[in-house]
Amino acid sequence: MSDQIYQAATIARAKANFRVIAMIVASAMFMEQLDATVLATALPTMARDFGVSAPSMSIALTSYLLSLAIFIPASGLIADRFGSRTVFRSAIAVFVAGSIFCALSPNLLCLVLARLLQGLGGAMMLPVGRLVLLRSVSRKDMVNAMSWLLVPALVGPILGPPVGGLIVTYLDWRWIFYINVPIGILGFTLVSIFIEDFKGEAKRPFDMVGFILSGIGLGSLLFGFESSSRPGEGAFSVFLIAVGMLFGIAYLKHARRHPSPIMDFSLMKVPSFGTSVIAGSLTRITQGAQPFLLPLYFQLGFGLSAAKAGQLVTAAALGSMAMKAVAPRVLRRFGFRNSLVANGVIATFGYALCAAFRPDWPLALIFAILVMCGFFMSFQFTAYNTVAYDEIDRDRMSSATSFYTTFQQLMLSLGICVGALALHTSMMVNSSETPQLRDFSTAFLVVTAISVTATFWNLRFSRSAGADISGHQVGKAAHAVEH
Repeated sequence: MSDQIYQAATIARAKANFRVIAMIVASAMFMEQLDATVLATALPTMARDFGVSAPSMSIALTSYLLSLAIFIPASGLIADRFGSRTVFRSAIAVFVAGSIFCALSPNLLCLVLARLLQGLGGAMMLPVGRLVLLRSVSRKDMVNAMSWLLVPALVGPILGPPVGGLIVTYLDWRWIFYINVPIGILGFTLVSIFIEDFKGEAKRPFDMVGFILSGIGLGSLLFGFESSSRPGEGAFSVFLIAVGMLFGIAYLKHARRHPSPIMDFSLMKVPSFGTSVIAGSLTRITQGAQPFLLPLYFQLGFGLSAAKAGQLVTAAALGSMAMKAVAPRVLRRFGFRNSLVANGVIATFGYALCAAFRPDWPLALIFAILVMCGFFMSFQFTAYNTVAYDEIDRDRMSSATSFYTTFQQLMLSLGICVGALALHTSMMVNSSETPQLRDFSTAFLVVTAISVTATFWNLRFSRSAGADISGHQVGKAAHAVEH
């Protein structure tokens, strides 16, 4: 009987196309991304149930970030040692278990411990899920697969606040965590059926010193970035960021001497990967600021209700979902370099328009602009996430996914920090006790300026970058000339 089940699973995996695999991985990532943002809306209600102050509930958010920072760098090595399917499946199980413990938590301490467990599962799901996709999908289907994979990363943070509000209003806050259970069970089952178990060919030694240094450094940076958006914690956030930078420097010195560092910075010497990390990081700072700035902008600057503001913010999610059908054809026609440069200009212009929003603008026009922003930003990340691995050897793929995901999480958190810092600085300059329209405009222009630098950095891509993936014929010709 067990042989028959195994044979059936093998046949099913053989017949699975990239859309099935991409949707399985995307569903797991959507569960993680939605959970990461939906909790913020429920914190005041949870604080009342636990009998603690609302500000003290922020530790439920930061404990999750800490777990991500510690374990994401180790995910690639763990996947190589135990198999990507085994680790991805285990990550889903750990995340669901953490969700159940969160829902059952009788007090804040238990919730924090459960969130740490959730973070462990999330830290493995993000990079290992991408690794599963890279190892399971052919190069010709990579753009399509990555466009599916990107949707939850963009939609989750946008849908989180309104979904959290609905659950808190009409159900119990514990359902925020219970909704992960059926999604996780389905994901666990589908991973077992459709995804192969790839293992690394060489057994790398575990870099324990690097694990400790990177964990403390990244954890301090993420805590510092996150706390910078809260009033009265400026000095504390600066201290944490300084600690993170010191441990980061110590890690870099250690990594130069270690034969197999837990975060391999030599990957940055690979042209497409290094350019994608830097340009993508700059763009993610802009993207990370949006879920923080937009709801405040519409509620404090426009005087809209939380529900109405949430409806406007979801416009970007619609745009990102519409992008999936367009990205492969555009990249095939124009190639990665040309597409990233041109699309980066359009996306930057769209976010610059946010600085001009005023209460007398038609809400339909604002909604349409945000749809456009979501569309073009989603295209940008689809291209980055695909071309980044164009020149990465198979035996370094696991290291590359954990490295890339670490920077992705760090830059999204930095985006909140930059947005909050720009907003608070403008308030100080203008002597505003509460954020005014001009303060929000300044903040949007600051984060947009960072995106401009990413557009120029995109020019560093080779004209033939990702030609084998996109099918761009001119790129292939250029590739032949260059080599």
